[in-house]
Amino acid sequence: MAVTDFFAGEIVTELLKTLLAISRKSCLSKGTAESLITSINDLLPIIHEIKYSGVELPATRQFQLDRFSEVLKQGLELANKVLASPRWNVYKNLLLAKKMEKLEKTVSRFMQGPLQAHILADVHHMRSETAQRFDRFEGNQRLEQRLGALKIGTCSSGGGGGGWMEEAVRRVEEEGKMKWEISNSLVLGLGLGMKKVKEMIFGKEDLRVVGICGIGGSGKTTLARELCKDDQVRSYFQERILFLTVSQSPNVEQLKAKIVGFIMGNQILSPTSVLPQWNLQYEWLNVTKTLVVLDDVWSLAELEPLLFKIPGCKILVVSRFKFPKVIDATYDVELLKEDEALSLFCHSAFGQKSVPPAADKNLVKQIVNECKRLPLALKVIGASLRDQPEWYWANARSRLSRGEAICESHENNLLQRMAISVNCLPRKVKECFLDLGAFPEDKKIPLDLLTNMWVETQGINEEGALAIVAELSDKNLLTLVKDARDGDIYSSFYDISVTQHDVLRDLALHLSDDDCVNNRSRLLMARREEELPREWDRYSDQPFNARMVSIHTGEMKEMDWFQMEFPKCEVLILNFASNEYLLPPFIADMPKLRALIIMNYSTSNATLHGFSVLSILPKLRTLWLEKVSVPQLSPTPLKILRKFSIILCKISNSLDQSAFPRLMELTIDHCDDLFTLPSCICEMHLLKYLSITNCHSLYQLPTDLDKLKSLQILRLYACPALQTLPAGICELLFLKYIDISQCVNLRCLPIGIGKLANLEKIDMRECSQIRNLPKSATTLHSLRRVVCDEEMSGLWRDAEKALPDLLVQVAERHYGLDWLDE
Repeated sequence: MAVTDFFAGEIVTELLKTLLAISRKSCLSKGTAESLITSINDLLPIIHEIKYSGVELPATRQFQLDRFSEVLKQGLELANKVLASPRWNVYKNLLLAKKMEKLEKTVSRFMQGPLQAHILADVHHMRSETAQRFDRFEGNQRLEQRLGALKIGTCSSGGGGGGWMEEAVRRVEEEGKMKWEISNSLVLGLGLGMKKVKEMIFGKEDLRVVGICGIGGSGKTTLARELCKDDQVRSYFQERILFLTVSQSPNVEQLKAKIVGFIMGNQILSPTSVLPQWNLQYEWLNVTKTLVVLDDVWSLAELEPLLFKIPGCKILVVSRFKFPKVIDATYDVELLKEDEALSLFCHSAFGQKSVPPAADKNLVKQIVNECKRLPLALKVIGASLRDQPEWYWANARSRLSRGEAICESHENNLLQRMAISVNCLPRKVKECFLDLGAFPEDKKIPLDLLTNMWVETQGINEEGALAIVAELSDKNLLTLVKDARDGDIYSSFYDISVTQHDVLRDLALHLSDDDCVNNRSRLLMARREEELPREWDRYSDQPFNARMVSIHTGEMKEMDWFQMEFPKCEVLILNFASNEYLLPPFIADMPKLRALIIMNYSTSNATLHGFSVLSILPKLRTLWLEKVSVPQLSPTPLKILRKFSIILCKISNSLDQSAFPRLMELTIDHCDDLFTLPSCICEMHLLKYLSITNCHSLYQLPTDLDKLKSLQILRLYACPALQTLPAGICELLFLKYIDISQCVNLRCLPIGIGKLANLEKIDMRECSQIRNLPKSATTLHSLRRVVCDEEMSGLWRDAEKALPDLLVQVAERHYGLDWLDE
C-alpha cells in the first residue's frame, strides 16, 4: 500500500463523510466526531506533501501507516454503527460513545507521537538525500509550516535532555514498531493478599470470623471481590459465596435476612417481605461450607448482629477498622510496591503497563510517588492526566506536592490529592460529580435518576447528561453497572446504574462543604441520622441558597421538622428507612423545585403523609417514588409533571383517576399489586415512554392503548401473568421498540403487528409460549433487530427472507443471582 492510498482512497473519504453526518446529529459521539474530523483534516495535507515529494518511505514507516489504515477501517465501521444507532438505545449509545472516544485517542496518540516522529525522521532523511527534489518543490515551505503547527519536538523536558518528540524519534528508530493493543484489565498487588486471606479461610476451624483491614482506597474491596472470583475459593465453598455491602448506614435487619436466607438455602428473598424471628439455635445436621463477605463495615454495633455461629460458615469482614473483639484474625492490606504502582498508573494514564517512550519518565514517577501507592488515587489521577500535554503534567506534579497533609491522616492526604483531579474538570462535569454525594453510600444510583436530575438543573439535554456520565466513568470517578439479566442488546435507563467508591463520595461531600451552611449550593447529610443536623437548625433563621438538598433520616413526624426556607432549591432528595414518613413542610417554600426524589431503604413500604403539598409546586417536572405506598394522586394535580417513576411501590388504586396531561415518561417497576393497568394512562396523549417491568401480578392492559399516539417505547419486561397484548398496540404508528422479554405466559404477538411502520426492534427473550409469528410480521420493513431465544430464532429466520435488513440476535442466558445483593 502506498503511503497515502488509504487517505486518498475510499476509506478516509467515507470516514469523513460519516463523521460529518454524526457531527450534525444530536448524539453522544458528536463532539468526538468533530475532533476526529479536525485531526484527519490536519493530517491529510502533511501526507500529501510527502507523497508528492516523490520519496518512498522505508519499510518500517510503511508498516506503521498500514497499521493506521486498519485503524481507520475499523473507525469507519464504528462510525456507521454510531450513525445508525437510534437515540433511545441508551446503553448501546454509551458503549459506542466510549469506543469513539477510544478511536479518537488512538488517532490523536498516533498524530502527536509515533506518526510525527516517523515523519520527522523521514524528513531528516529526505532533506539529506533528496535536497534537489525539495528545491524543485514549491510546497517545501508549506510542509515545514505544517510540521511546525503540529509542534514536533517543541516541548522541553526541562532537564536538557530534549523533549518528548525528540525522544520519540530516537525510540522509533530503535524499535520500528508501535504497540497499540493493551490489556483491558489489570489487577495488581493482590498476590500476597490472596495468599494470606486464603490461609485464614481454608481449613482453620478456629478462625470463624476473619478480616481484611486497610485505609480507604487501598484496595480492600478489590481484594475481596477477586477472592470471591478465585477458582480455588469457589471450589472450596462449592460456589456458596455471598457478598454484601454494609456501609455507614446499614439496614441490619435486611442484611440479617439475606444472610440467614442464603445459608438456609432460600436465596430469593422478596425485598418487601417482613422479617421473621429466626431460631438461631438451629440444629445443623448437614454442614455445608459457606463464605459470607461483609464489605465496608464501620461499627462493631452493626457488625455483631450479622455474625451467626453456624458450622461451616466462614465470615470475611472488610473494613477500615479492626474489630479484635469479634474477629479472630486480620490481614492488613499492604500498599502497592513501586513497580506495581507505576504499572497501575500507566494503565490509567497511557492505556499500557509501562511509561511510553515519548513521556518524561522522571515526571511520571514523581506523580506516581505523590499518589502514595494508593490504587484509587493512582487510577483517578492517572485518568485525569490522560492525553494532556507535558506542561499540564508538570503543573499537576507541583500541585500534588503542595497538597502535603494538612493533618496526619493518610486518607485526608488521599482526598487532597484526588481533589486536584476533580478541580480540573469542566465546570458542569465537576458540578455533576459533586451531585453524587447526595445519594447514600454504597447504593446503586439509577442512571435514569441522574440524567433526569441533571437535565432539570444543569441546562443540558439527555445526550449531554449521558456524555457527562461517560466522561466521569472514563476518569474512574464513577462506575457503570448493568443488570446482567438484560443481555447486551438494549437497556432502559433503569437497567443501568451508577456506583461510586466511598472515598470518592467522601471527596464529593468534602468539596461541597467549602462554604458556610447558608451559602452552600448543596446541603447534604453524609449519612443517616435520627434527626436533622443541628447546624441547619442554628442557621434556619436565614434562607438557605442550596440548589440541591439531600436528607437522610429514619422516621420523620411533624415535630421532627423545623422551618427552613429554600428559595433556590431545584432538587430535593429524601432518603429514609421507616414505615411512616411525613414529607417536610418546608417543601411549600421551594418555589423552584423541579425534581423530587423519595427513596425508602426499609424492608417494608412506607406510608407517606403530607403528599398534598406537591400540588402547590409550580415547576415540579420529575417525581421518583421508591418503596412507598403511593398516595391517591387524583386530588393532587401535577399539571406540568414530565417524568414519573414508581419503583418497588404499593400502588393499590392510586393511579385510577390520575391525570398528568403533560407526562412524557412513566416507569413502573417491581410493583407486585399492579393487576391491571389503569385506563386513565391512555389519556396521557404526550406519553413517549411507557415501561412496566417486573410486575408479576399484571395480567391485563387497557384495550384503548391505541390512544397513546405519541408512544415510541413500550417495555413490558418480566410480567409473567400477562397472556395477551391488546390489538390497539398495532395502532401506535410511532412505536419504535417493544420489549416483552420474560413474559413467559404471553401466547402470541398481535395479528396486526405489521401496521407498526416505524418499529425498529423487538426484544422477546424467554417467551416460550409464542409458537408462531403473525403473517403481517414480514411487512415490518423498518424492523432492524429481533432479540430472542434459540427456539424462537428459527421463526424469525424465515422472516429475514422478506426483511433483508433484519438481524436476529440469539440472546445469552444469565443464571447468576448477583443482582439479588441489592
